[in-house]
Amino acid sequence: MEGYHKPDQQKLQALKDMANRLRIGSIQATTAAGSGHPTSCCSAAEIMAVLFFHTMRYKPQDPRNPHNDRFVLSKGHAAPILYAVWAEAGFLPEEELLNLRKITSDLDGHPVPKQAFTDVATGSLGQGLGAACGMAYTGKYFDKASYRVYCMLGDGELSEGSVWEAMAFASIYKLDNLIAILDINRLGQSDPTPLQHQVDVYQKRCEAFGWHTVIVDGHSVEELCKAFGQAKHQPTAIIAKTFKGRGLPGIEDKEAWHGKPLPKNMADQIVQEIHNQIQSKKKILVTPPQEDAPSVNITNICMPSPPSYKVGEKIATRKAYGQALAKLGRAHDRIIALDGDTKNSTFSEIFRKQHPDRFIECYIAEQNMVSVAVGCATRNRTVPFCSTFGAFFTRTFDQIRMAAISGSSVNFCGSHCGVSIGEDGPSQMALEDLAMFRSIPTATVFYPSDGVSTEKAVELAANTKGICFIRTSRPENAIIYNNNEDFQVKQAKVVLKSKDDQVTVIGAGVTLHEALAAADLLKKEKISIRVLDPFTIKPLDRNLILESARATKGKILTVEDHYYEGGIGEAVCSALAGEPGITVSRLAVGEVPRSGKPAELLKMFGIDRDAIAQAVRDLVAKA
Repeated sequence: MEGYHKPDQQKLQALKDMANRLRIGSIQATTAAGSGHPTSCCSAAEIMAVLFFHTMRYKPQDPRNPHNDRFVLSKGHAAPILYAVWAEAGFLPEEELLNLRKITSDLDGHPVPKQAFTDVATGSLGQGLGAACGMAYTGKYFDKASYRVYCMLGDGELSEGSVWEAMAFASIYKLDNLIAILDINRLGQSDPTPLQHQVDVYQKRCEAFGWHTVIVDGHSVEELCKAFGQAKHQPTAIIAKTFKGRGLPGIEDKEAWHGKPLPKNMADQIVQEIHNQIQSKKKILVTPPQEDAPSVNITNICMPSPPSYKVGEKIATRKAYGQALAKLGRAHDRIIALDGDTKNSTFSEIFRKQHPDRFIECYIAEQNMVSVAVGCATRNRTVPFCSTFGAFFTRTFDQIRMAAISGSSVNFCGSHCGVSIGEDGPSQMALEDLAMFRSIPTATVFYPSDGVSTEKAVELAANTKGICFIRTSRPENAIIYNNNEDFQVKQAKVVLKSKDDQVTVIGAGVTLHEALAAADLLKKEKISIRVLDPFTIKPLDRNLILESARATKGKILTVEDHYYEGGIGEAVCSALAGEPGITVSRLAVGEVPRSGKPAELLKMFGIDRDAIAQAVRDLVAKA
């Protein structure tokens, strides 16, 4: 960035006027809506004025232009002032601000990406900086472009640990194109914040995390201009001392006004008082960006060659995932991998060895890993794959939920699913992950059962919009598919079939192989079963399951290395609800497990070949 040049008095006054116009827009919008956070907007008015009308470089009529500087409003409840900014920039009609929070308007109560100027949804506090880290990492290391990333946080959200995960990440990777603005307005929702206006303590904390840190009067446009104009070789934190409800007589710096719009009479009076302080209505021209971001196309990503496995050879799907990801990385230079210090267990280390410049080690900070991936995926710059133990994604549920609200396309691979991991015990066993990802409205859930289907899942995930989850297992299992087998989302496979089948057994991962072993046991007793591999648990291939059930006189048995709640069995029951003559029996893990050898645990929790065979016998006997 160029050296700092102090703006002349005319520009400084124009920025002060802009801040007051943003205040007016925020007050009027929230009063018209009858809800919202005008006081949280008013503390940030000068920050937003300087950022958008002095510091940032962007095209106002093309908010998602790849060359533009980025902005993340982590304190998403201050959305009205962001909307007011884009009205002042000429992108939104000013009258649209009065439709805030209406069902007919795109101006939701918190920022969402259906707004062209919003890259990631915010509002669940503490996540914006992680997403900004992903954008900044992409800008510095993948795009190698000059755009910068700005993120404004509220002081209340600084109690969230995910903020400090992001602070550490930005320092480790020297994201000198990232600027965090901390709006220290002293007041939270129900009480003052823990540190209130102790800006020196915030400064020490940020510096301890490796950030260049500047304290400013957050209502001084001149101090803000100077702070934003400093170039450093590390991320910058601007700690802005502000007052909640700044410029609102009787409300400024007072408790009990959080999230409360001004009554109309009060709003009209205060708006008039603020309006009287404005000296000029002249618009400020925005500086366009330097156009140096490369053109990127992440559609139709294909594997460079078919799988190369042999039927019968054994490989763990977690290893097949690592091999497939590295292979896909050879086909497209925008495939990236993120991991949380588990790369030698998830096998994403194979990708790192082949494509070190596209691997992001996020260390043991899974929440931040997800937020970084969401940031990397914005504006269709990359196709991210995040991997860790499936159990550890449960701590990131809020980040994944917000990624769905953001419309993000991010891929997750959870290894070490179920009791089949063995001796490590229940803390490491993913037994809730299918339920979690199935509950995400934009999610596609893959559960491959061999190396071939795993490779196909990775390729499909790269081309599937929304959240994708690939569930992989620790044990080595046999390859059951030919390399030319076609796989599609919502397309199950009949792995074993005869005209005499009496029960349809549905398994995935290790339980599919146990089902095939159970079929061999039952064959000796002249009992035939049809074995189905669902491949995707969401969406489920309802038609094939129903067809198979009818062929086996309505008898279905599901078996899964997952708790009963929310897994394969419930997915099948939900899909077939209301179908006459269909009975679904379920085998799953019914209680918190323990350490042991994989085979012992499968037996203990009734999901091994013997348990499957016995359940089939019981169903046949009932008939």
